[in-house]
Amino acid sequence: MRGVLIGAALALLGLAGGCAQSAHESPASLLVRSNASGPDSLDPQKARTVQAQEILRDLCEGLTSLAKDGSVAAGSAQRWSVEEAGRLYRFELRPEARWSNGDPLVAADFVAGLRRLVDPATASPYAEVVDIIVNARAIIAGHAPVASLGVSAPDAHTVTVRLEAPAPYLPALLAHPSTCPVHGASTAPQGAAFSSAGSFVSNGAYDLEEWVPGSHVLIRRNHHYWNDAATHIETVKWLEVAGDNAELTRYRAGEIDVTAVVPRNQLDWIRAHIPRELHISPQLTTYFYGFNLDREPFRGDPRLRRALSMVIDRERLASSVLRAGELPAYGWVPPGIHDYGAQSFDYRTLPLQQRILQARRLIAQSGYTAGRPLSFELRYSSDEISAQLAVAIASMWQQSLPVQVRLVAEDFKSLLGDIERRDVDVFRSSWAADYNDAYTFAQYLKSDFGVNLPHYRSADYDALLSQAAAAEDLAHRRTLLEEAERVALRDHPLIPIYFYVNKHLVKPRVHGWYDNVLNVVYSKDLWLQAAPP
Repeated sequence: MRGVLIGAALALLGLAGGCAQSAHESPASLLVRSNASGPDSLDPQKARTVQAQEILRDLCEGLTSLAKDGSVAAGSAQRWSVEEAGRLYRFELRPEARWSNGDPLVAADFVAGLRRLVDPATASPYAEVVDIIVNARAIIAGHAPVASLGVSAPDAHTVTVRLEAPAPYLPALLAHPSTCPVHGASTAPQGAAFSSAGSFVSNGAYDLEEWVPGSHVLIRRNHHYWNDAATHIETVKWLEVAGDNAELTRYRAGEIDVTAVVPRNQLDWIRAHIPRELHISPQLTTYFYGFNLDREPFRGDPRLRRALSMVIDRERLASSVLRAGELPAYGWVPPGIHDYGAQSFDYRTLPLQQRILQARRLIAQSGYTAGRPLSFELRYSSDEISAQLAVAIASMWQQSLPVQVRLVAEDFKSLLGDIERRDVDVFRSSWAADYNDAYTFAQYLKSDFGVNLPHYRSADYDALLSQAAAAEDLAHRRTLLEEAERVALRDHPLIPIYFYVNKHLVKPRVHGWYDNVLNVVYSKDLWLQAAPP
């Protein structure tokens, strides 16, 4: 709380977060968007957080892009074709496409980006996202040379992508920042420094001007962008703000034009006073608690994992804590995913009291009693809603089961570090769809996927995903993916808590705002209107 009060006081003085407007910047040319916890990296192939990818979508453009409704659209490639029964894609680049330094954007730049993504030397957490491309798996495992990846540039304006099996989601996947091209002339000599301000050469609508970790990222309009004529806003400041309430304070003070989130404890006030500025819509994201499956007590005992999940009253959390229309999550894949049937835990329809009785039997079978309770630590990010959920869920556990829970809150980046070091028992996380297809959720739990944070490993699950990836019949592919989700739900490597909704406050001066299930809004699609005198 002390940090929130200090942040609010600094905001009122105009001193926090480097938010002061430059003397030469007119209000009509500067858009300020909250980025919550800030990016972990601005290296397209290494960034792993949603916050980083939001900014990278302004800086980089893939072969494809996303339309305002979240569907796939043309990007740096103006068109593409599918050949060989869905195993070969041919992308035709826009001849007018340029890098921010004026260099032509060529097919070899996309080949280089995709090769860099799967190169073990890059250590990209997203490497496996393109595992459907020929030889990608072998390259990631270090068993094949990077040059053998199934991508090529037959000429300067054509990129071909050869697949192991048909993948109807490939065009949408290639809109993801991890698949962006790299500017070879600046990347190779600078190494990791190529993604820093002053060195970053971008191919998107904006160029990186300044990055002050802990404060903000400033990006400026790239006049070499192929569609620069349709870009309206000169400068965008992505502001790092700790906490939902701090965001609202700065929004009301006129320091933020678009918030990343909305504080639930202020929803009634917002709906009463500024309802037209509130945007809430469905989102393909799952909030969950993950288990550290590399160590006890959860590694070898799915009964414990199941028991903890069974006693959570998700409906009460949705109505009393979340309060913005979020749906209780009894499955892993959110509703609304294209061509997919939602799956759920087998106990979803049981009354809560029956679930609690079954959970008590399970935990007793594992040897835990009131005299010998299960003791573990729950780590979560220090934002307000995660703290409220942690307290509520820990209370449900301790009231229903012989458990002792230690609650540890920390900033989001520290939490990620603890998870990567495996210094956790149970942790809060979320997974947002990279494209509108069930495979983006199914792949998360694949044993070799770089951001499989629980470290779930199941031969049966992996086999079903491999079969789904090779399936040519879309109905059969769907059946395999649904069965894979049922396998994971039986194993309980994580506890889904709720399915997200998009929640933003948008100032009336911001025009062109749109909502979609992927929660992607490009700054280039927006424009500003000065307030009347």
